[in-house]
Amino acid sequence: MSTETGVPLRRRSTSLNGYHSNDVSFDGTVPLMEHNIVKKTDDGYANGGGKASFMTWTARDAIYVARVHWIPCVFAVGVLFFMGVEYTLQMIPARSEPFDIGFVVTRSLNRVLANSPGLNTVLAALNTVFVGMQTTYIVWTWLMEGRPRATISACFMFTCRGILGYSTQLPLPQEFLGSGVDFPVGNVSFFLFYSGHVAGSMIASLDMRRMQRLRLAMLFDILNVLQSIRLLGTRGHYTIDLAVGVGAGILFDSLAGKYEEMMSKRHNLGNGFSLISKDSLDN
Repeated sequence: MSTETGVPLRRRSTSLNGYHSNDVSFDGTVPLMEHNIVKKTDDGYANGGGKASFMTWTARDAIYVARVHWIPCVFAVGVLFFMGVEYTLQMIPARSEPFDIGFVVTRSLNRVLANSPGLNTVLAALNTVFVGMQTTYIVWTWLMEGRPRATISACFMFTCRGILGYSTQLPLPQEFLGSGVDFPVGNVSFFLFYSGHVAGSMIASLDMRRMQRLRLAMLFDILNVLQSIRLLGTRGHYTIDLAVGVGAGILFDSLAGKYEEMMSKRHNLGNGFSLISKDSLDN
């Protein structure tokens, strides 16, 4: 008999001496069986038999979902809320500046930096040092530690950023505050979408967590937040550039991991993934 599996959202009642335990153990904790996979037999609704899943729901199931699966519930409410916002929002006119909530929040910082060019230069230089720290760590993990995942991830990320950045070239904000020492150094042009600063920092931080370098990862996360605030204050990136930068770092780190796994299986690399040949490893 074939089965299909899926993670249940509704509660699963179990019987203990004829009474429902609601899957709560005697010490008040929820056991692992609460999250066990539900098995649906061939006579289920998907195969033309039984009842539709929603017809078996009860009020207790709704309470269970709200209590245990509250995170999806919050996002479900968010869907409804932002549907209302989207369908009633007045669109920004074509000749107007884009609206950015990050620019609104950092308006005072933008004024301070505009009135203090020296401070803007110092912060830009510090940010460039941080970019150098990211780059050094990512390359170090490959060249010195023999772990290429972060480097592969960065290659994936920056290539995709180049494609997207060229495909949709956003206008430079009117209040942009440039600096000759900011990365890329020399007041050269750059892609706004998405932030390579943020994505690169995320890639390095995720690798640090894999290696249990938790304090260093926390330091990078704090510096990443500070550089994001600065980038908004100088109008060097829109908020969406920074948010997508975080997601891009996570996405391409995951893709690089899948690439390592795939290549390890394909070439039977029992000792782990490497960019150099097995013959070189043997020698």
